[in-house]
Amino acid sequence: MNSDKCRGALLGLAVADALGVPVEFESRARRRLDPVVSLREYGTHQQPAGTWSDDSSLTFCLAASLTYIGAYAIDVHDLSRRFVNWLDAGYWTPHGRVFDVGIATREAIARLREGVAPEKAGGTREYDNGNGALMRILPLVFHPLWQRADAAERQRITHKVGCLTHGHYRSTLGCYLYLEMAWGLLQGLHPAQAHQRLGREVAPGLLPKLAKEVDRYARVLDQELALIPEADIQSSGYVVHTLEAALWCLLRGEFYADTVLTAVNLGDDADTTGAVTGGLAGLYFGAEQIPAEWRQGLMQRAEIEALADRLLF
Repeated sequence: MNSDKCRGALLGLAVADALGVPVEFESRARRRLDPVVSLREYGTHQQPAGTWSDDSSLTFCLAASLTYIGAYAIDVHDLSRRFVNWLDAGYWTPHGRVFDVGIATREAIARLREGVAPEKAGGTREYDNGNGALMRILPLVFHPLWQRADAAERQRITHKVGCLTHGHYRSTLGCYLYLEMAWGLLQGLHPAQAHQRLGREVAPGLLPKLAKEVDRYARVLDQELALIPEADIQSSGYVVHTLEAALWCLLRGEFYADTVLTAVNLGDDADTTGAVTGGLAGLYFGAEQIPAEWRQGLMQRAEIEALADRLLF
């Protein structure tokens, strides 16, 4: 596997996250007046430029767990401990403390801290379908167990890792479609080809619990997704909206930079829309296509690159 792809995925996710952090929760109308074009400081969370958020932190927790346990197992108890350590002690944060965490994720990690089994920690109610599992799931596509599994087992593994914080099968399906999109890109497909594969090959092979949710992702699977007007693309914290927006940006982008800036400038949940988009864009275009100024301005870049290199099992 190409190390530039692993580095691209993690750096691409973190850079786009950092682009969005200073403007999180601001409206799309505000972004039209003041579009993000580079790394900014302060803003919404009063953080230095290059600071990434919980999106990247939890992604790095997963990557660190996968590489620590190795190629032959995925240990959600180890991952649980890392999540708790992140929230309680600032593990894998840019400045040693957490400044942003979603409600569902905080509640699930509290349950993990109390000893609830990982498979029972994530919420399963309708309104538990935020994007908090989607934003961190990308490293799973690099793990040999996921890569070598058949479609049904891939779905089970995805649910196993996702349900630590988000246990609803709608969230699992979003994570699974995202990972399969990433898998297509890893196989050398163009984004449009990888997207076509989702509808042609991936969706027909869903397990019943995930298939019940597939109608929610009708626009994600729509082969005309890239032609939908921006006004119809939502950038809220809802998992379906985030995946739609990310794939829409990727399918329309020509380079890493324009792809992630489009995502961040959709407004609202700008850091997570950016991160989910940036992970795929970085994987596809490669780390070297991320503007040097952004890479050099990213907090803990060397540590992130070293983590990415360990994902080359």
